[in-house]
Amino acid sequence: MATFFGEVLSVYSRAVEEDDEDLDENEEDEQIRRELEEKREVQLHWSPEISESLKSGNKLQCSDFVLAVGHNAARFLSVYVLGSAGWDAVGHASLWNERNRAGQTGEEAACVFYRQKDNPSVLICQVTCYIAEDQLFQWTEKVFDCMQHRQLNVTVLSDSSVADFKSADYLCCSSAPFLRSLHTAAFSAAPVCQSLEQPNIITGLSAAVLNHCEVHRVAAVVYQCYSDVIGPDSVTMETFKPALTKLAKSIQLDSSPSTDVLRKFVRNTNIQSNLYI
Repeated sequence: MATFFGEVLSVYSRAVEEDDEDLDENEEDEQIRRELEEKREVQLHWSPEISESLKSGNKLQCSDFVLAVGHNAARFLSVYVLGSAGWDAVGHASLWNERNRAGQTGEEAACVFYRQKDNPSVLICQVTCYIAEDQLFQWTEKVFDCMQHRQLNVTVLSDSSVADFKSADYLCCSSAPFLRSLHTAAFSAAPVCQSLEQPNIITGLSAAVLNHCEVHRVAAVVYQCYSDVIGPDSVTMETFKPALTKLAKSIQLDSSPSTDVLRKFVRNTNIQSNLYI
């Protein structure tokens, strides 16, 4: 640029420098976003036998898949089903998010898969960790992608607070814990309890699994237990018993677990109501 006196000055554009800064920031933001996505990716870790089978293009031949979501649902399975020696831990899922930063593996993980020894087509999964909204689809897609869908029956046991249950009938809420059900169109059996009343909804992993099964025409039912007790509770656990009666041929319930087993999984002995929390 030339001045009145004939001097030649270098052209300086503040906008160009700002554009360069914005570009650097955008690239840095994109790198951070990619790293965060990788960190939040759901990882499935199967036993060597299952891993080899999946790598060969095979699917898990699964007739019954029971998913327990929440501490009482998961501990119900631990007390009444997995207490026998008839189950093997065959895999676990690992994930990281703002509320789940532990890195446990194997049976110490917060999402573990078990397979019945005598009937390998029966699979159980216990989930006691928080799965973020952006990870629900990942978890569901990855887990069900490992299974054949033909003749698959899915049963979901889920925890919920009675404070989240909407009803004009006070006596209904005062009878907690109680079960409610919701199922896909492909589920032809009669649920063991009444359907979930409107405007109540299910959320989280239970909803993601039910939605996946509805889209893929898989027979699935969710049994949601509404409880007024915070933490593991033997009464709440027993409420799930009817939910597995339809699977009596595949899964045997321990009718009278030992006191030691119950004590192991019911650590919180102080019954607390969360109706007014």
